[in-house]
Formats: sequence, C-alpha cells, structure tokens
Amino acid sequence: MARNIERRAALVDAAVAVLAREGARGLTFRAVDAGAAVPVGTASNYFTDRDDLLNQIDAHLHQRLAPDPAVLADLLKGPRNRALVLDFMRDLLSRATRDRTGYLALFEMRLEATRRPSLRTSYTASVRGDLDQAMEFHRDAGLPGGDETVVVLYLAVLGLLLEHLTLPGVLDETLPGVAVPDALLERIVTTIVPEA
Repeated sequence: MARNIERRAALVDAAVAVLAREGARGLTFRAVDAGAAVPVGTASNYFTDRDDLLNQIDAHLHQRLAPDPAVLADLLKGPRNRALVLDFMRDLLSRATRDRTGYLALFEMRLEATRRPSLRTSYTASVRGDLDQAMEFHRDAGLPGGDETVVVLYLAVLGLLLEHLTLPGVLDETLPGVAVPDALLERIVTTIVPEA
C-alpha cells in the first residue's frame, strides 16, 4: 500500500512538472508516465481521467506550496506590525522562487479552470479557501489591517509573482535600478498595509 501512495505522489509531481512546462494541453497520461519514469499506462491506473488528475494536482500543490509551520511560528515571535507582514510576503516570494515549477503549475491551473467548468468550480473553492484562511490567519495573528487589506495584498502580490515567474524582464526593464522583485514587494506592503 505504501508503494502505491509513493507512486501516486511521484505521478502527481510529474504531472505538476508537465503542467508547468507544457501547459494543460501537454498534460497527458503518457507525458506524466514519461515524467515519472514509469511504464506507459501507469497514470491511467491511478487517475480516472484528466479531471481527476487536475483535482489531484490542485490538492497536492496546496500542500506542497504551503508555508512551513516552523517558519510561521518563528516569524510570529516578532511584533505584529507592517514589517512582520513584509516578512511573511518575503517568505512567500522565497517559496515561489524556490518552487517556480509549482507556482507556474498553479497559474496553468487558473487558465485551465477558465476552460473546464468542473475544474473551475473545484479550483475556485480551493483558492477561495486559501484566501479565507489567509484572512483568518491575519486576524488571529493580530496583524495590521483587516480582510480588505489581505484581499488587496493578495491581488498585488499575485500580480508580482505572475510577472516575476513568467516574464521577469518586463519589470526589470521597466524599472531600471529597482531591485525587482524585493523592492517592489516592500513597496506593495508599505502601500497596502497600514502601520500598526
């Protein structure tokens, strides 16, 4: 049984890599099999169809890209102010940079959700759950600003991540001399999050 769990995890990781590299159109069971270095037909034994595979990718990415609880606990030792929010956003940027493949797969999932109503429903619920969790975390941690602050911060940082991970030259050439994305991240937090 443990072997099946490990193989499923390897297949989902391979699917994430295929999705990030080739987009949803390139996400086939054969491509997943090749990416996981398993015999042809293996993925079809683990996933009933593409929708099942996409849902598994969604669930896996939300675990894979989640913040490290130890890092969160360490950061929460500091004062509850704008600087702490910036530290949380720097952690997010660092995780996105380290796992560019995972974040590119998330962006591909968004695009595919515009074409697949069943994925749109489940993926919307998943992303909405993440946003709700972020607002709850912000409130429970006593960070400055309310739910609207979190939503605006979410939208601004999502845009920064999209540019940084897909077309970094856009910002580098538009803002010469500015440390992209670090200085922009600091500017976003300073502009959106009120002082404590």
